[in-house]
Amino acid sequence: MQLNDLRPAEGSRKNRKRIGRGNSSGHGTTAGRGTKGQLSRAGGGKGKGFEGGQQPLAMRLPKLPGFINHNRVEYAPVNVSRLETLFADGETVDADSLVAKGVIKHNYIPVKVLGDGELTKKLTVKVDKVSASAQAKIEAAGGKVEQAC
Repeated sequence: MQLNDLRPAEGSRKNRKRIGRGNSSGHGTTAGRGTKGQLSRAGGGKGKGFEGGQQPLAMRLPKLPGFINHNRVEYAPVNVSRLETLFADGETVDADSLVAKGVIKHNYIPVKVLGDGELTKKLTVKVDKVSASAQAKIEAAGGKVEQAC
């Protein structure tokens, strides 16, 4: 047996129905679509999601999920462990110094110092917000916290 001898099993392959190729084919004139009506037309039928004239589900649902508080203030978080690695003893930590060190991108973004990590250096922190644990660690190291606004 050679590759050119291989044939599919008898009756397993059928010719496709060639519609609209003349009346002698048995599928001419209306090409199996019946006579008149929406489904007989080119482009006929109902669109995806059509619910018989009822308002479709996709249009009944709200467009955007949830509630958006437009007055929310998004703070740039900075941990005390980051301050420990970047700042020397006695330095001042504010938005401008954080931008200079590459911690935040812009000095107009409000900054909040968080208490993750340890701090051994005496720093003066002048930012928008400081968490209670971060304030305790800064003051325990001999530094002080001043609210910027």
